[in-house]
Amino acid sequence: MMTTLLGSRENGDIVVWGVPMDFTASWRPGSRFAFDAIRLVSSSLELYSPYFDRSLEDVAFEDRGHAKLNWGDVGGSLELIKEQAKSILESGKKLISVGGDHLVSFPLILATKELYPDLKVVQFDAHTDLRQNFLGSELSHATVLRMVADSLDLMSVAQIGIRSGEKEEFYWATGNTHFYPDKDFDVVSAAKEVVKVFKNKPVYVTVDIDVLDPAFAPGTGTPEPGGCTSKELFKALYILMENLNVIGADLVEIAPDYDNSQRTAFLGAKIVREMILGISK
Repeated sequence: MMTTLLGSRENGDIVVWGVPMDFTASWRPGSRFAFDAIRLVSSSLELYSPYFDRSLEDVAFEDRGHAKLNWGDVGGSLELIKEQAKSILESGKKLISVGGDHLVSFPLILATKELYPDLKVVQFDAHTDLRQNFLGSELSHATVLRMVADSLDLMSVAQIGIRSGEKEEFYWATGNTHFYPDKDFDVVSAAKEVVKVFKNKPVYVTVDIDVLDPAFAPGTGTPEPGGCTSKELFKALYILMENLNVIGADLVEIAPDYDNSQRTAFLGAKIVREMILGISK
């Protein structure tokens, strides 16, 4: 069973940690509790993944606990997250983070880019997250991918599963990202296209749990009907991790209090397991 996600402090090549910041949640907060919920249910999973044909027993990774934050201070917390992530990466380890709202991805990606200047980012999400301002703030889970795209080279972001956003965001994405909206691409076919454009590049994968239909992942702050199945998401992740140089990843927007069945947390635990095994190859 996956007991190593329940507090292991092994000196591993891969670090898994929680980033419990949900300060910019615009509908339902609570994603700060995601990592604890995933830890709790993770012992139910087998260590072995038949898809990667690898076991967690064969991988050196460690549970680093939670990132330190300045509670209530969005900008200060983002700086703290970046500093801590950079310290982990500079020690030669790879990093898998569990949020938190999607804004936490921004400092994580910035820290990763300092070590990998040619970094590419793949976003699985229901929402474009490309606004320049949301509810009066430039720092938001609704602006995060616009900030990421502006911080990287042009066309260094691929967006998969998108089915919600303002018209202007969709238009901007069409000319500035590798855009695979849900109306034109399922997540599996989109992943195959991403392999073609990001081959031989360092890749960071960010998964917003709401890319899935709420039937599979109801425990999230801003559910969006019409998403992919969990099986489709796993297949897409396998395609990316087996064919690209994925060097970092995060899983965000799981809000366990809105799912009494805990199936979102169980799903999150399996996603983290597959991320560990995929990045460790």
